[in-house]
Amino acid sequence: MSEILVVVDHIGGAVRKTTAELLTCARRLGEPSAVYFGAEDGLIPGQLARYGATKVYVLDDDAYRDCLVAPKAEALAHLVATRRPAAVLIPSTLEGKEVAARLSIKTDSGLVTDASDIVRGEDGAVETAKPVFGGAFTTTVSITKGTPIVTLKPNSLTPPENAGATVPIEVETVDVAVSDAAKAARIIRRESRADLGRPDLAHASIVVSGGRGTGGDFDAVEAFADCLGAAVGASRAAVDAGWYPHALQVGQTGVTVTPQLYVASGISGAIQHIAGMRSSRTVVAVNKDPDAPIFGLADFGVVGDLTSVLVQATTEIDSRRASGA
Repeated sequence: MSEILVVVDHIGGAVRKTTAELLTCARRLGEPSAVYFGAEDGLIPGQLARYGATKVYVLDDDAYRDCLVAPKAEALAHLVATRRPAAVLIPSTLEGKEVAARLSIKTDSGLVTDASDIVRGEDGAVETAKPVFGGAFTTTVSITKGTPIVTLKPNSLTPPENAGATVPIEVETVDVAVSDAAKAARIIRRESRADLGRPDLAHASIVVSGGRGTGGDFDAVEAFADCLGAAVGASRAAVDAGWYPHALQVGQTGVTVTPQLYVASGISGAIQHIAGMRSSRTVVAVNKDPDAPIFGLADFGVVGDLTSVLVQATTEIDSRRASGA
């Protein structure tokens, strides 16, 4: 079977769900081989084997940690040249998409970013589903040039549990001579974001967002999100007003989310916002304006004051949880 390279999305060795999704897609195309940037002693091969990886390439160099994306793009180009994979799959993060773009240029290969699915087409080409025009349409795109490169949006599919290898997988250390040019842009300082005890917005399976209708008071939005174990997002209007950090903005100029459940609270439904959450599996809208455009997209809608609605919903969920219902 053809080898498929999958770039591992991890934090300190702990593999994120996006990697499991990529490995699931890779199994449809060929034999998945994971590409792990980091120290080998932090690698947990079993997490990768569980979802189908048969091999892991470990790349450990200070350049991958201390520089921006160029060294990773060079390392992947080296693997493409020496291993001749049938495709390269990369998480659709900000870094992942830049790495993918650089890799596409280096290898003269076709690229699709923000795909929602990846399969092998009838003609043998790598075929992707890609939402366009703010998610209003989904196109089918085949990659026929070079080594197909695809970035997959988080929460695009549900990876099957224990669908992969049951034996220890091969781990191979790969040394790549990173060029001086790739090391030109270096990271000089890191600052940890405050840990609010909530899931990462881009990868969360449940997102509760607040907009202009909150009036700047996100207490009810945050309380409802916490009772669901959800991430909290905000519309551009709320961010521009200084009510919530830009890093948590959902929309075309913010974070694109694809959760199983999206709750839009006090958000009218501007095109810019809808472009960032249209791919959500189920959308619930809470707005006091019955004519708000968001209701045209929502699966369920509640017309009413968002604070009152969310407080009642939080109380009911907490009550049922306490009673074991």
